[in-house]
Amino acid sequence: MGFIIFLIVGGIIGWLAGLILGKDIPGGIIGNIIAGIIGAWIGGAIFGDWGPTIGGMAIIPALIGAVILVAIVSFILKKMRHA
Repeated sequence: MGFIIFLIVGGIIGWLAGLILGKDIPGGIIGNIIAGIIGAWIGGAIFGDWGPTIGGMAIIPALIGAVILVAIVSFILKKMRHA
């Protein structure tokens, strides 16, 4: 049950990161989940685990990390389209 909550929270964080930046994450819901989980890892590595925690993820660092990830992925995809 904890793993399912982890995936749901990852998906919501990835979706929120896409909304904050106004960018679509490639891959739909799977892309949102992956962006949220990798964003949580990035945010935890940079900012540590502070703030409220749901499903094993510190929400604020995970959201910041997901925003960073979505910005980087969007930038790379934009450059690849123009190349």
